[in-house]
Amino acid sequence: MSSLAEYFRTDWGAMTTNDWIGLGITVVVFVLMVVAYFQVFRPKNRDKLESKRYIPFEEDDRESGEKHGGA
Repeated sequence: MSSLAEYFRTDWGAMTTNDWIGLGITVVVFVLMVVAYFQVFRPKNRDKLESKRYIPFEEDDRESGEKHGGA
């Protein structure tokens, strides 16, 4: 068990600026993903998300219609 603890040991003093930036970005992205998952999977948000279900397809139809209409 001590070898496992040694494997995950971090030398905080030896971390460079790039290491700290990477750690910060990783933590921020993790928190944002957790918030996004809670928003998406919360039952009370279902109707709001379902109403926007076909937005990508509607935008594609509008764009293809503009290309054919302008030519």
